[in-house]
Amino acid sequence: MILNWHKPNIFSLFVAIIFVMIFTLPIFAQSSSNPSGLEVPRFASTRSKPINVRVGPGKRYDIAWIYVKSGIPIEVIAEFDVWRKIRDHEKEEGWIHQSLVSSARAGLIKSDIDENVSLLSKAEVGAIVKAFLGAEYPLILKSCDGKWCEVVIKYSDNGEKEKTISGYLEQSKVWGVYENEKFD
Repeated sequence: MILNWHKPNIFSLFVAIIFVMIFTLPIFAQSSSNPSGLEVPRFASTRSKPINVRVGPGKRYDIAWIYVKSGIPIEVIAEFDVWRKIRDHEKEEGWIHQSLVSSARAGLIKSDIDENVSLLSKAEVGAIVKAFLGAEYPLILKSCDGKWCEVVIKYSDNGEKEKTISGYLEQSKVWGVYENEKFD
């Protein structure tokens, strides 16, 4: 028996490729997404207090440490079901439940900075200094443009009511934002 093979035309080949892409692309897309649908890694903050940070993704795992304050900056580096693997500014890693993670951005003055960092009135070198901040000073991040971050700091004088100051910091001096990252 002689089989009669013929060369497929370009249109048939194109239709076959499109057919395969339409039906296989969703499978690959689903397998590569995170449970939250958000990008990993990403910076976030702690939502409440206290928060048990565990050595694995579940309540059956031991507690590694406890956050006793809310609004602590964290980096989400992995996701498993409803658990988020986080890293802190000291490079310690652990797992917390997704309900304890806030998308609100927080930061710290980087811990390896020896001198005080100037909180400026404008996003420009030479602007009026509003405050000097030491290493690991907590920050609320409002926005960053890749070079500067607009931040809010909280403080209290002599037991008085808590006050806030807003200003600008060089982004390279802040832990809680990626190099050249921009957000509002």
